[in-house]
This record gives sequence, C-alpha cells and structure tokens, in this order.
Amino acid sequence: MKITVVGAGAVGATCADNIARKELASELVLLDIKEGVAEGKALDMTQTAALLGFDTRITGTTNDYAKTAGSDVVIITSGLPRKPGMTREELIGTNASIVRGVTENLLKYSPDTVVIVVSNPMDTMTYLTLTTSGLPKNRIIGMGGILDSARFKCYLSQALECNPSDLNAIVIGGHGDTTMIPLIRYATLNSVPVTDFLSPEQQQKIVSDTMVGGATLTKLLGTSAWYAPGAAVATLTESIVRDEKHLFACSVSLDGEYGQNDICLGVPVIIGKNGWEKIIDYKLNEQEQATFNNSANAVRSMNDVLKTL
Repeated sequence: MKITVVGAGAVGATCADNIARKELASELVLLDIKEGVAEGKALDMTQTAALLGFDTRITGTTNDYAKTAGSDVVIITSGLPRKPGMTREELIGTNASIVRGVTENLLKYSPDTVVIVVSNPMDTMTYLTLTTSGLPKNRIIGMGGILDSARFKCYLSQALECNPSDLNAIVIGGHGDTTMIPLIRYATLNSVPVTDFLSPEQQQKIVSDTMVGGATLTKLLGTSAWYAPGAAVATLTESIVRDEKHLFACSVSLDGEYGQNDICLGVPVIIGKNGWEKIIDYKLNEQEQATFNNSANAVRSMNDVLKTL
C-alpha cells in the first residue's frame, strides 16, 4: 500500500504522522513545493520510527510527482488560507489553480487512486476535482464532515461529561461556519438520544459552538488548526485502506440524493476500499431539509466562481 500526501504544512505533516503511526501504508510520500520542507519533515518522522515502533518507509520530495507513482490513496492538503483583504473569489481562484495542477500531476502517475480533498474551500475544491479529473465519483472524497463531526462530539462530551467514543453524532452540509448542519436530533449516547439529557438551550449552544469550531481555533491560535484535521484525514484513509466500511460524513457527488444534483456536499456515506460506496439517507425532517437546501445554495454560489476563472 502506498499513500501520498501533497502539502507538507501543519495539516499535511500531521496527517502523514498519523498515517505512519497507524502503519496504514508500507510507503508514504510527502510532497511540497517548498524546497527541503517535505524532505526535512519526512526525515524527522522517520527518526521517530524506532521510538514509536512503526516501519512505514517515509519519503519527502520537492515537487517530484514521479515519486508518487502507484499511490493507492492521494491526499491533497495544499492551498493558501484566506488572508486579510482577500475576497472569496480570489481565494477560490488561487486554490483552484493549485488543486487543479496537483490533481493533474498526481493522475499522470496514479490513475487508479482514491483522492481525498482537504484544501479549502473544501466542498468547492472537491467539486473541482470531480469535474476536471475524469475519475469515477466514488473515488473523490472531501474530508470536512469527519472533522466537523469530531468537533460536535467534543462539545457534546463536555456538556454530558462522557467519553467521546460513547457518542454517535454527525454533521452534514457544507464545511463552513454557516453551511454545516450538526444533526443533534440523531446524536446518541450509547444509543440513547442526547436530547434526553440536554436542555434546548444546551443543545443550541453545542450546535452553535460546533459551527464556529474552526473559527474558534483560528482566533485562539492565529492560524488554522492541524491536530484534529490531520487525525480526521488519517481516520478516513484508514477506512479506505483497511476496507472498514465505516459511516462518515464526507463531501461527495450528489445525483438526486438529499434533493440535490451537480454538487459535492457533506452527507453520510460508507467508506471502503473503493472510496465512498453508498450514501445513507437520514430522512431529514422539513426544517433539516430546508437548512440542507440553504447550505447547498451557499456552496453552489462558491462553485459558480469556478466558471469565471
């Protein structure tokens, strides 16, 4: 098994570190455009192998896509964060150019790979990858919903004073502060609805905190988070390479599901060796469906920017 991570920044490197520790691949390639960064981080991780007990071979490379040849899974984390004064259109334009170029180069050497998209705006970059790569739709997955769901469980566990692993909770919709939809009606603590334990005010606070989870960290850190995003990508990758059939919220291509077409958006899917294998219908109520439609409209407006590039 061979896995490539494109982008050796904080998220990409943390993702690679998790993949190595879990021994998800015999060979792991870390690629970056900046000279020496991927090589240095790969060497640093390799030096932890004797301490942590893994034997994954880690290679770093500066923009040499030939070294990614034969990758079973490729993870795209590259792209720029939004800077002060930068418009949404400018961010999409810049990152679209990066993601398109990365995808084209990866597919020259790994035409049968599964692509995981992490670059922001994630739903739009997933849609771009879908429409330009020529890959079957099941082999293109946007990661965001797994991260948002983990943050949802974090806030639920704090309110309930329980172990997060005892919770089932999912966030669907777009991967953004105003577009994600924490489905608290479906959240359970060991099969018991969490709404049995929480007041309406507590429920609303948890939902609100989840929706601004990324912005909260950016305000505290002065930059985007990396530990949870990196772990989320590794968890998704693990379900693919080990064919675990886990149910996750991921941004995937919709063809009538949840009332939407021609869009990539976060919905519950089964993840296995072929990528995403099946979309699960959560039977949204009228209010939830209306919120999902609004989320789709917001993401579609960002996708429309791609047509002007």
